[in-house]
Amino acid sequence: MPRYFTYHTALIALLIAFVCVPIPTGFGTKEITATPGLYHVLGCAYPRKIDAFDPYFASHSISIEPRRPLTHVVAVQDVDKEGRRRPNHTQEQQRNGVGAYSSGPNVMYETEHPVYPVLESIGREITQKVKPKAVVVISAHWQSSANVVEVNTAEHTDMIYDFYGFPSHYYEVQWPHVGSPALAKQILGLLGEAGIKAKGVARGPDHGVWAGFMVAFNPKTNPLAVPVVQVSLFDSEDADQHYKLGQALSVLRDEGVQIICTGMSVHNLRDFRRLHMMGDKTYNMPYTVAFDDALKTAAETAPEERQKAMKALLQTSDARKAHPTFDHILPIHVAAGAAGNDNGAQTWTMPEGCLAWGQFRFGEVGA
Repeated sequence: MPRYFTYHTALIALLIAFVCVPIPTGFGTKEITATPGLYHVLGCAYPRKIDAFDPYFASHSISIEPRRPLTHVVAVQDVDKEGRRRPNHTQEQQRNGVGAYSSGPNVMYETEHPVYPVLESIGREITQKVKPKAVVVISAHWQSSANVVEVNTAEHTDMIYDFYGFPSHYYEVQWPHVGSPALAKQILGLLGEAGIKAKGVARGPDHGVWAGFMVAFNPKTNPLAVPVVQVSLFDSEDADQHYKLGQALSVLRDEGVQIICTGMSVHNLRDFRRLHMMGDKTYNMPYTVAFDDALKTAAETAPEERQKAMKALLQTSDARKAHPTFDHILPIHVAAGAAGNDNGAQTWTMPEGCLAWGQFRFGEVGA
């Protein structure tokens, strides 16, 4: 074989290797790629194959569509010391809105209830218009401790049936879900930077998540085929504390993450039992309408005054009547904090006895 042929062959091979092999992080860059057939989990340094999810989702007939091809090299100043990618506003980005939704443990079976199509519409809006890379959810049914927030860091978890007295089939519901340890790690970092104590745990979705999600993101008709990471509330009734929790999570909106907070705008189960015994399904408690209206006013207050308004809301005379405990109202405080300078709006509500089903959005739907 002629020597020049060997030389040129070797040179071509070297050039191909140089072009195709990722640049090592030691050279001051971090390469993040996602191509058709690969699923990029937010916060991961390297691509992850869709096949990794297939064994879990196969039995639920869920298909995952690859995101549009992405190939870029992020400069070293855009990656912090823990390997987390900071927002780079020079790249094409979508700032997602924040949702605060009301739902209940039996909503997935109450198909004739007026809130059912509302939740369906919200779900389609998120999967078809927003198309998030991941979802971070805060539920009324997970409170950690007074000064510590917990974050689910596990990828696969069991369902949590945190209610009692319902028919047996309620305890057999399965909503397909998968977590993202990488996103959870990023959240823990953001909370730490904000001075919020936080720790990672393995915990599945409670009914505050999956009951409404079974309607909004029906596994058969509108699957949510992205990672879901749940973050707890504090075990406190401090409005500012929860508002600041939302502020700490807000930056995730710039990275394609949808933040969803679930609770109820009015939630008094003590009076629910009393009204049920009375048999009057048309009567609304006076505080139901009054507090639902007050919540709308507070949530729609100008962003620079909203935190003050949301705090004052819990000091009104109707607050303890509408919420004997504040666990179901505080998720909207988190949502309002995550909204930053974006305006809030009540998109739908319905007072129902001693409950109210207010649905809220902060910011725009997105591209």
